Amino acid sequence: MEKSGKNISLGLALIPFLVMIVAMTFVIIVFEGSPHIPILLGAVVAAFIAWTSGYSWGELEKFIYQGITKVLPAVVILIMVGLIISAWIGGGIVTTMIYYGLEIISPSYFLAAILIICAIVTLMMGSSWSTIGTVGVAGMGIGISMGIPPAMIAGAIVSGAFFGDKMSPLSDTTILASGIAGAKLSEHIKHMLYTTVPAFIIALIVYFIIGMKFADNSINRESIDAVMNGLQDNFLISPWLLLIPLAVLLLVFKKVPALPALTTGIILGFLADIFFQGGSIGEAVNALQGGYSIDSGNETVDSLLNQGGLESMMYTVSLAMVAMIFGGIMESTGMLTVIVEQVLKIARTGRSLCATTVVSSFLTNVITAEQYISIIIPGRMYANAYEDKNLHPKNLSRALEDGGTITSALVPWSTDAVFVFTTLGVSAWAYAPYAVLNYCVPVISIIFSLVGFSVIYTNKRKKEGVNEQEENVQ
Repeated sequence: MEKSGKNISLGLALIPFLVMIVAMTFVIIVFEGSPHIPILLGAVVAAFIAWTSGYSWGELEKFIYQGITKVLPAVVILIMVGLIISAWIGGGIVTTMIYYGLEIISPSYFLAAILIICAIVTLMMGSSWSTIGTVGVAGMGIGISMGIPPAMIAGAIVSGAFFGDKMSPLSDTTILASGIAGAKLSEHIKHMLYTTVPAFIIALIVYFIIGMKFADNSINRESIDAVMNGLQDNFLISPWLLLIPLAVLLLVFKKVPALPALTTGIILGFLADIFFQGGSIGEAVNALQGGYSIDSGNETVDSLLNQGGLESMMYTVSLAMVAMIFGGIMESTGMLTVIVEQVLKIARTGRSLCATTVVSSFLTNVITAEQYISIIIPGRMYANAYEDKNLHPKNLSRALEDGGTITSALVPWSTDAVFVFTTLGVSAWAYAPYAVLNYCVPVISIIFSLVGFSVIYTNKRKKEGVNEQEENVQ
């Protein structure tokens, strides 16, 4: 079916976005509500503008369904993460990691340690959500027990998880960005080292500095001991239980896809609940559905462990659906394209084009609340421009990830940010200032692009003898 609508002007294309932002400001900041209704309102306005521009309701329905289809893989992962959290809590895996973490990790270097751990795990798994839903949950428990503010802990977890998500050859966003840009996966990953490694080092230094105020002598050891005793009183703590997360990591290392690996983790956690912790099958099944529940008598222990389950992910699932209703209309009617095209007019040189791509990917995240669209739309829009300026495709693929993948968690109404809130209990408004890597990467990327560092041109450009200085003069 061909589109019957006409081209939509920039002024009209901006209206749904502006309506959504204004509504979001009132609902979230003033009324402390959720972002669902503001996004739906933006979708209604976008649909009305498209309808008055000549699109039929049948076409708009098709655009909505196409948008929702794109987020279905993420919905499946969400469900699996909800199940694995409850299974691993009930099976004692999370409590074992918290217990030994409290024994081994010092508060002074905890933030740096959790950054490194989450980065390594996500590099192996290829999924930031899987890491946040497992290691991240345990990390929150350890850090809170040490007296570290939840926002700082969540920021470090998000930084580590998204470093791995961005750099892992198993990550869907990494594969998507290289594919959209037409760059080899290996070249794409190597090229991202220029911007991502410096940001990681900066984050590591920042977390070491912040951690100095949480040295052992400033922490109430009695509260930590109370948490550890509460865990021991209600769970069998055993290093053997750590074999379960190791088994999942081994499967991923053997290049088993994320879904089968997570399913294995769920089954093993379920069995550990029954045979190690002595739980009943009925209670274990109910925990998978409604989340794990405990009344240990220790408020901190209860707050750490009463979570997980399929139902806990429904808020995020519904937001993902709503966001893609808005994103599907904006993308398929060309309104998002019109906005991006105007941004493209600013990019007159190869350097400014790379920087513009980073900004465009971030803005697409803000508008559509979905990192996949922030890679796909700018990737499609700018591919020809990169070719015209003889820029190597890996410049485009890196810029898409520097501005799209890494910044998604900073947008409070995005699916990534809401997933973090659902899983870790900390909103993006709170953890964003501490997600050091996530905002350092795009800043470094823009600076490097503007000065021409690591901006690579094709052999054709070299043969023609054209350089950046000549281009700037023109």
